[in-house]
Amino acid sequence: MMPSDSTMTSIVQRIARQALVTFRNPPGLGEESGKSFVENHGKLKTLMTEVRAADLKLVPRRAEDSAPRPNPYHHGVPPVTYMHICETDQFSMGVFLLKTGASIPLHDHPGMHGVLKVLYGKVRISCFDRLERHGGGTQAAPPLPPAQMGALRRSVLRSSAEYTEESGPCVLSPDRDNLHQIDAVDGPTAFMDILAPPYDPDDGRDCHYYQVLTESEPNSADGKEKEVWLMEISQPSHFWCGGEPYPGPEVHL
Repeated sequence: MMPSDSTMTSIVQRIARQALVTFRNPPGLGEESGKSFVENHGKLKTLMTEVRAADLKLVPRRAEDSAPRPNPYHHGVPPVTYMHICETDQFSMGVFLLKTGASIPLHDHPGMHGVLKVLYGKVRISCFDRLERHGGGTQAAPPLPPAQMGALRRSVLRSSAEYTEESGPCVLSPDRDNLHQIDAVDGPTAFMDILAPPYDPDDGRDCHYYQVLTESEPNSADGKEKEVWLMEISQPSHFWCGGEPYPGPEVHL
């Protein structure tokens, strides 16, 4: 009996193929998700739930290899590194590796979808969304010099939760959980990341960074969502991302 295609093909390859199908024509900002997209997105999330570090030939880093020091990222050692797996016009796929105590600062994904799956360690992901309307909020704008008022963004903290390799994927869309901050918790961590379409400043998809200016206030009856003011900032000086070779199975699209 011949082995099936699913047993011969790496799960990384199957995830890439499913991402290609899923994000061939994804819903944009404010657009309704069609039945086909919902079904394919569900298949992609199922595959991402199954993937493990070993499938990518990724060896979990030890805490002592990435222990915090008084200046943990001196001598040009990046706090975060990225392993590129593949990229098409529809999506990019790779692995982010965070050292102990590292964070990927609060940032956005303009008009983009994303699926993130922890491979080892633990991360805390805080998800936000911009609130485009300016009236009717629970908070007055914080006092800032006139030159900075244009950088203010009224927003909502949707959730803040911890994820491990046993967790399902964290999902973002143009309309929901589009801004997030990712913090390594209790040691080094790594996660697989799909963005669709990829960042492209020439096509209006540049990455913007934000700082939370105000304490969050409940924005819903259950108190889980909280309104906040964010200010757009330059990329924080403590954050930069280096590159590492990807050790896992090749992807052919």
